[in-house]
Amino acid sequence: MLEEVERWLSRRSWSVTDRPLHRLVAAKRASGQTVSVVLPALDEEATVGAIVTTIRRELMTEAVPLVDELVVVDSGSTDRTSQVAAAAGARVVHRDAVLPRIPARPGKGEVLWRSLLVTSGDVVCFVDADLKEFSADFVSGIVGPLLTDPDVHFVKAMYDRPLGDAMGQGGRVTELVARPLLNLHWPRLAGFVQPLGGEYAARRSLLERLPFPVGYGVELGLLVDALHTVGLDALAQVDVGVRRHRHQDGQALGRMAAAIYRTAQLRLARGHLVRPVLTQFERGEKGFEPRTYGVDTEERPPMAEIEEYRARRVA
Repeated sequence: MLEEVERWLSRRSWSVTDRPLHRLVAAKRASGQTVSVVLPALDEEATVGAIVTTIRRELMTEAVPLVDELVVVDSGSTDRTSQVAAAAGARVVHRDAVLPRIPARPGKGEVLWRSLLVTSGDVVCFVDADLKEFSADFVSGIVGPLLTDPDVHFVKAMYDRPLGDAMGQGGRVTELVARPLLNLHWPRLAGFVQPLGGEYAARRSLLERLPFPVGYGVELGLLVDALHTVGLDALAQVDVGVRRHRHQDGQALGRMAAAIYRTAQLRLARGHLVRPVLTQFERGEKGFEPRTYGVDTEERPPMAEIEEYRARRVA
């Protein structure tokens, strides 16, 4: 198994510099493929505008028409996320306005799933909206293999993740939960540097066939299901440098870890959880007080099974 991972690393791991922009534009024109970029956003007014501006300025011009569609899906922001994104030039769609017959669930995976209904690109690229010092490499790097290699179907970004000034110390849930799970249960995925990273691109023809966990488990779920659907050689990763973003506190990371573990458990057993909640503790006036949170236990079906999506694709 280790030999298979090593072969995959040599074949399917690249740097953004391996595919210059002019080569990507030429490949896109030759293939006739279209590219959609989706930013799931919740209270990201401080960063979303700069991300949108960079993508439009560097990847949506007459000289570099790499991205055809840029959509921000707002999942209920209470700040000016929608206004800032629209002013920067993105098309803004509100989560609850997409597929209204199905009540929306809170969670990132829910937003990504619904985004398939409001985008049209043959390649769909997801980028988190809280990135700081954003580079267009995050987009061009991960769509590149999809535009130049028809055998590649799913591409994750890889990068350094600093925690403050400490390089390589970000990604705590990755190192403590996701990486051990993948190495133990899906060892063919052990070569992914950032399995939980929010920047990845895939062919629509693959994404529409996959179920989407509604919450934090979406990245792990999509990666595992993509492996079983198209095989390891159809998966790839690209080094895009350094990723800086807003870090969550330990309590939030605990809830994220529980959702990811649950996503893995479901794929291992397709069974029922004994207790689909997580109890954490916070110090209060009378000592440590328990706080119990539900763990996401719902997944959305493959979008190809949704009537409204099928009708849209036919039209």
